[in-house]
Amino acid sequence: MFVASKDTVLPTTVTGSMPRPAWYTENLAGRSFSSAMGTLSYREQYGDALAAFVSDQEAAGLDILVDGDARFDNDVAGRSWFAYVTERLNGVGAPEARSQPLTANRDKQPGDILFEVMETRLPPVVTGTVSRNSLEYARLWKSAQRRTDRPMKFGGISAQEVEALIVNDFYKSRRELVMDLSVTLNEEYHELADAGCPVIQIEEPALHETAGIVDDPVMTPDFYVEAFNREVRGLREKTEIWCHTCWGSPAAQRVEHSRHDYRASLPYLNQLAVDVVTFETADNDGADLEYIGRMLAKDKKVAIGVVSHRELQVERPEKVADLIRRALKHIEAERLIISTDCGFGRQGMSRMHALYKMIAIVRGTNIVRRELGVPEAPIRAADPRLSLLHQ
Repeated sequence: MFVASKDTVLPTTVTGSMPRPAWYTENLAGRSFSSAMGTLSYREQYGDALAAFVSDQEAAGLDILVDGDARFDNDVAGRSWFAYVTERLNGVGAPEARSQPLTANRDKQPGDILFEVMETRLPPVVTGTVSRNSLEYARLWKSAQRRTDRPMKFGGISAQEVEALIVNDFYKSRRELVMDLSVTLNEEYHELADAGCPVIQIEEPALHETAGIVDDPVMTPDFYVEAFNREVRGLREKTEIWCHTCWGSPAAQRVEHSRHDYRASLPYLNQLAVDVVTFETADNDGADLEYIGRMLAKDKKVAIGVVSHRELQVERPEKVADLIRRALKHIEAERLIISTDCGFGRQGMSRMHALYKMIAIVRGTNIVRRELGVPEAPIRAADPRLSLLHQ
């Protein structure tokens, strides 16, 4: 069902992660969120980081907010994206210096920045049947939502990406592990939806990373569709469900050396039981917009990236508006959501860069809203009356 995006034309948002403040030095370091929140230093720093993320998003004029992935530790290239989950599941053991089955790792070698990322991943080992332990997604969402009246989106890694980033020493097959992880995360997402979360974003099915790129007879696109739909089973009846796709963000890098497009994966993405599919479209200047508009079913909304997480140059509002106009040639305005290609990352850019990219999103969207004759969003951070140079 549509909840957060229901009544706004061209609603704006960002994917998830935000640059980590330099003063945010506390980490969960394997603790449960509830346990860490019982200590003064973590509780203050975590709460202050949330407040900073929310304040910047509201000042930029975004419609749907995120918590900036504030729960993640200050590790290398976003390791906590999967480690937050694996450290809080039953059946998963200690991390080891081993290779992961992730498809994109296949051609990386010493001297590549992504090879160094691989060295820091330290995948944990599956030692028993996986099940929930202390993920606490509902508590994390509540901590952020109570700081704003705007809808707070919660995002988390997909089960199939978790499987690709850990080592299986227990299950007879990769498929069996993926399906158990899908059931486990589905239980967690239902608790989150029941708590009132207006948007749940499942991040990165393996579909676009495999379809048309590798031919794996076991981990096929059809199986990944089945697994993803098991992960989200029953959720659309409770809240708005998004599926995020992009071409990677560790250390602000594409995970494939060569550029790829979405054409081969779109028939499979179309089968996912979600309300919204997000696409990376800024980095390739909208090259996939025609395919997306033609191949994605009309019952799904489309979130397009209009700013890149890989460039420090802040996009001009006019450039953002131009990309939105080109998207509207293929996707109806009532189905279009304006976002980022991926998260800004905790280390990929400064907080100032992220703030002004968010402002650019809303300024550019307002240009198109004005042309369509629909209400614009106020942007406090762009109000000349509030400038420190204003007399």
